[in-house]
Amino acid sequence: CVFCSDLSFVVSGETQGRDLWVLALGRSPTQHKIGIPEFKYVGNMHGNEAIGRELLLHLIKYLVESDQHDPVITKLINHTRIHIMPSMNPDGFETSVMLQCAPTIGRYNANRKDLNRNFPDHFTTNNQIIQPETKAVMNWINTGMFVLSANLHGGALVASYPFDNGNRVTIDANGVSKTVDNDVFVHLASTYANNHRTMHKEIVCDDMNYFKDGITNGYHWYIVKGSMQDYNYVWGQCFDITLELSCCHYPSEDKIQDFWDDNKIALIEYIKQIHLGVKGRVLNQKNKPIANVIVEVQGRTHICPYVTNKNGEYYLLLLPGVYILNATLPGFMSLQQKVVLPNGAEKLSAYEFDFIFSMGSTSKKPCPLKPLYSNSVGTFTVSVYFPIFVCVCIYIYIY
Repeated sequence: CVFCSDLSFVVSGETQGRDLWVLALGRSPTQHKIGIPEFKYVGNMHGNEAIGRELLLHLIKYLVESDQHDPVITKLINHTRIHIMPSMNPDGFETSVMLQCAPTIGRYNANRKDLNRNFPDHFTTNNQIIQPETKAVMNWINTGMFVLSANLHGGALVASYPFDNGNRVTIDANGVSKTVDNDVFVHLASTYANNHRTMHKEIVCDDMNYFKDGITNGYHWYIVKGSMQDYNYVWGQCFDITLELSCCHYPSEDKIQDFWDDNKIALIEYIKQIHLGVKGRVLNQKNKPIANVIVEVQGRTHICPYVTNKNGEYYLLLLPGVYILNATLPGFMSLQQKVVLPNGAEKLSAYEFDFIFSMGSTSKKPCPLKPLYSNSVGTFTVSVYFPIFVCVCIYIYIY
């Protein structure tokens, strides 16, 4: 990569004969730095939806060339580690055809599987055989380092947010399948739509779908079992939305500059949102980090609790407001703290608060792979993991 000598490195995850290339940008691009949140963009998981792939290549070039010249981009790179995967489905892309505007040739991987229906699902069993590309991305997600993400698609013009699936616990009277962080997800989707040149104008594509303000809840649009954005949120502790960026799945190459002009500001403004909310560490009295401590907001219990990483770090995306933070060391004690959160995205720095425990350590207990919600015939039962368990998702793959 001729533009990336100082800021980036390239890693690969092996798929069927082709690599999944990831480029990371930051002041410490080859490793995580404490206090620096990790962001990712993923493009082209449907091989024939090509515009996202091109936009992410443009974004890489723009970020690297703007560093040290544009003060906003410089500060963003100073305070964020940004990972970009231009193509999750290179096999599908190789078979796709330009100006094929219908979702046909190239959508699936080489095994003719839809990668956005291929992840474990938290509402129902997904019997799909996990594909090599999916395994590689799951392994990447399950490092637990990502805070915010988006995946880029084509075929509509809308920002879609979780849940993509649902049941009577999550679905409201309007047919929206809500997470406990619905307010944050609406804000994230709206941030992209409002900074896109036309998405917020509610443009209707040929399929005649109408999206108020250019955003939609995934389930309200159509049900998806095994989507990547839901997997990120439930099992990866990462907020992820789906960006549909072109009415035509594979538009003409002479339109790339127009699409870049449409999306450039939105792509940057969305990354800034990783600095919303609160971040910090959980330490003992000897200033040593404690991993696997559950840190969540009162009234926002996740299906699979969010826990600290090996450095004792936590990151919680929250809108400005007053919240009660709970830090729970299972089998030992819990600590609470009231916080008043400003809009950290404006200054590219989340509010910081550290918890100090007098003693204690945790043991790892994995998130279950089976659905976390169950719905039996004639009755309705819900399995929710409350903050008395430690939930760390670990997947080991042999290629």
